[in-house]
Amino acid sequence: MTSTDVEEIGTDAATLGELYRRMRLIRRFEERASVLYRDSQIPGFLHLSIGQEATAVGACWPLDDRDVITSTHRGHGHCIAKGLDVTEMFAELMGRETGTNRGRGGSMHIADPRKGIFGANGIVAAGLPIAAGAATAARLRAASGTGAASGTDEGDGTDEGDGSAGGDGSAGGVVVAFFGDGAVGQGMFHEAVNLAAVWDLPVIFLCENNHYAEFSPEADQHRASLADRARGYGVGYAHVDGNDVLAVARTASRLVRDLRAGAGPVLLEAETYRWHGHYEGDPERYRDATEVDTAKIGDPLLVLARRMEPEQVAAIDRDVDELIEKAVATASAAPEPDPATLYHYVTSPREAVAEPPEPAGEIFRTMDAVHDALDLELGSDPDVFVAGIDVGAGGNVFGLTRGLAAKYPGRVRDTPISESAVIGVAVGAAMAGLRPVVEVMYLDFIGVCLDQIMNQAAKMRFMSGGAASLPLVIRTQFGAGRSSGSQHSQSLEALLAHIPGLTVVMPSTPADTYGLLRSAIRDPNPVVFIENRLLYGRKGPRPASDALIPLGKAAVRRQGTDVTLVSYSKMVHNCLTAAEQLAAEGISVEVIDLRTIAPLDYETVLGSLAKTNRLVIAHEAVTPFGVGAELAAAAVREGFWTLDAPVIRVGAQPTPAPYAPSLERAWLPDVERIAAAVRESASA
Repeated sequence: MTSTDVEEIGTDAATLGELYRRMRLIRRFEERASVLYRDSQIPGFLHLSIGQEATAVGACWPLDDRDVITSTHRGHGHCIAKGLDVTEMFAELMGRETGTNRGRGGSMHIADPRKGIFGANGIVAAGLPIAAGAATAARLRAASGTGAASGTDEGDGTDEGDGSAGGDGSAGGVVVAFFGDGAVGQGMFHEAVNLAAVWDLPVIFLCENNHYAEFSPEADQHRASLADRARGYGVGYAHVDGNDVLAVARTASRLVRDLRAGAGPVLLEAETYRWHGHYEGDPERYRDATEVDTAKIGDPLLVLARRMEPEQVAAIDRDVDELIEKAVATASAAPEPDPATLYHYVTSPREAVAEPPEPAGEIFRTMDAVHDALDLELGSDPDVFVAGIDVGAGGNVFGLTRGLAAKYPGRVRDTPISESAVIGVAVGAAMAGLRPVVEVMYLDFIGVCLDQIMNQAAKMRFMSGGAASLPLVIRTQFGAGRSSGSQHSQSLEALLAHIPGLTVVMPSTPADTYGLLRSAIRDPNPVVFIENRLLYGRKGPRPASDALIPLGKAAVRRQGTDVTLVSYSKMVHNCLTAAEQLAAEGISVEVIDLRTIAPLDYETVLGSLAKTNRLVIAHEAVTPFGVGAELAAAAVREGFWTLDAPVIRVGAQPTPAPYAPSLERAWLPDVERIAAAVRESASA
């Protein structure tokens, strides 16, 4: 497809004038931002898109409130073209409270999900999986016939602000995912395009090919063309002169029309040029001034201005200049965020949930609890969907989702083996107002998708100043003791708990698994739900179908007076066994099941410590830098005057998980090691 065989865009004075006005607005915004940065009125980093205005304006020309864009670190132009207010954008760049994101995002992270702007992004290619998620939401809504649905987030944990996320989301919505030619070398590019192809998603992956990846010429980065890659993925391809806004708008209009009618994803390559360096202050030793001067001959504004009356161009220039100067003055006078608001927007406030009564129903297994919780939430909320590797027809590797794909067509979705794309889909779909539950097959595999968890899901609400809502669940499992080796046995909860914005849950019983998973799916925050695979067959009484367990609240599994023993997940059962043995020796042990790792229930732990004056923590993770270390620090600080003995930690040895059974037994904590630690504490 070329730009000559697409539908025409009007060339009347009004249309040309509006196209020119939008490009001029971007150009003047970027030029003023450059001066403000030079004068130290903008902190941090600044990446400008001067010279690339036509791709932003042309690509966004056919979009409306249904549609979503994702952007890059060089995203000001895309945001302006999609309708973001320049006064608020200047304020954001200056780090002011009136900024688009209340000064929490800055230049590289400007976003307003309420306008379908799912964010500029400081991580190269990170917006592409998120775009696939937004497109998934559009497809699911189109299939269900539902209209607009936005993720609404009331408050920020301090009763300040209100955020709502998502474009209109009604049937026919499309997504434009902007990226640069350098992003093609990223795995997230490949995962996102492949998943979009497999799921037939309404996405335009728009490459603004300015022929430089940061400081490297395009020829040094790639051997295959985008056209070659499109054929490899089985998606459409279009090429357009990225300096001709009419050509871009015509091509984009054709592609958007086709996507609204049900067509699949397409790679659109717009060739353009970046006038400034990779960032402001870039010495630009990788190119000379002659190259830049030659490129300026194709200035997108001049290309369009030649088709317009000079008087119209001059009038638009004057109006835009005046608007920009007023915007700068207003933004400059705005206040900085109050330091007292530092903790705002990290997480969304969650509804209070009462602890349910002790379950007394028929006996069921932990694996049944997972299945039943998913079944109930899928059945009661059309915005819930499940995605992951083999979760559909195969019912996942453990059979936990068996039968759900047939019961909920299209809402239990198999994915390629592409963990970054899977998590990105969850982020984008959650921002669009759905409640995704995605699966990472093993906890060990979070390493291959950590960016989407750590830099996207966990931070998006904060960086957007509360505008984004991220109601998503990442289900995964772990469990050592069956010779699964170093890459399938790790207990990595402390790594995740260290990331502000994430909730981390690790249940120990079938009833808690059911109630906590339902609470996680209903929660407005990103939750990592970690199951222990060695507990899938464990049996216990079934709770009431409406049972919910409060997130962030520990449970006292056994009352005691001599030593407080804290654990979670499968290790709780080892602790209970040890406590039973120690009771025969005259040592009364209080066993606490944390259930939620982040946020930690310090109140319950410290309350127990005040009663027993001794603390032992046991977990399956390696001992150094773990949850035990965090609780020990809290005990020494907040519980110092109640301590009668040193805090003792029991965990796996500080080595990778071994394969040989004899070594694995020596590596893992067991009942005897836990009991020995409690005896040591009791005798101190």
